[in-house]
Amino acid sequence: MRFDLTDLQLFIHIADSGSITAGAQRAHLALPSASARVRGMEEALGVALLQRGRRGAEPTEAGRTLLQHARAITRQVESMHADLAQFAEGLQGQVRLLCNTSAITEFLPDALAAFLKAQPQLSINLEERMSREIVQAVADGAADIGIISDAVDSAGLQTYAFRDDPLVLVMAHGHPLARQLGQRRRLAFAEALDHDFIGLAGDSAFQQNASEQAARLGRRFRCKIRLLSFEAVARMAASGAGLAILPATAARRSPEKLRVLKLSDSWADRKLLICVRDDAALPEYARALVATLRRQ
Repeated sequence: MRFDLTDLQLFIHIADSGSITAGAQRAHLALPSASARVRGMEEALGVALLQRGRRGAEPTEAGRTLLQHARAITRQVESMHADLAQFAEGLQGQVRLLCNTSAITEFLPDALAAFLKAQPQLSINLEERMSREIVQAVADGAADIGIISDAVDSAGLQTYAFRDDPLVLVMAHGHPLARQLGQRRRLAFAEALDHDFIGLAGDSAFQQNASEQAARLGRRFRCKIRLLSFEAVARMAASGAGLAILPATAARRSPEKLRVLKLSDSWADRKLLICVRDDAALPEYARALVATLRRQ
């Protein structure tokens, strides 16, 4: 049984994309060549590695085991290249960093800018995901570092405190709910769900979380419009068009005149954590980024 790095990287690309065709493209291989490599791996092992269907290709149980080892091997190779490169040109490589919406918009830009300025030969592949998806990706080796909410189960990973990131409810001072609440400074999320909300556009992890929390209460999160940034959401909320949930940091820095209330739900009193599978096994440049984020 002989697999080369091209075989393993191809299999990772297929698993990540859910398609042999897309995996071949990412691996810069012709489709017939990629298909032949997959068949060769399956014949060598004597088991099917992919389950092919109308929706694409998904790893079988054996394929998931191979995927775990393939990721570990490619990480070791990348780590070897990065460590050896220090002797020639200094640190170089790419860090795969996954984080939630709040981290990517509120906390990371300044920290990453300073880090990249100090390490010009590095690049960071930054992607927004839901916290539970980040935990799984880091555990599987699909990401080097994650930044997650402490509300998710991160057992099996190494975690470090990053930032406090409570969520608040904001609205115009003249909104009907603001008048109803009087001088109250906090409320439960359920008390706000009879009203329309303003949310974030696209597949925002922040937006998905709010919708899921409403569903757990047996309610619907009615979002009448979705905007591209927390700043835009704050402006529209200040106009009286609806309620909005924001990170407290975004609400504080907003120039808009907003009524800001704490959410009493436990999921809203959140903290952000840095998570890695094994800090000692990370390439030197990834460990340097973890250290930088911890200092923040």
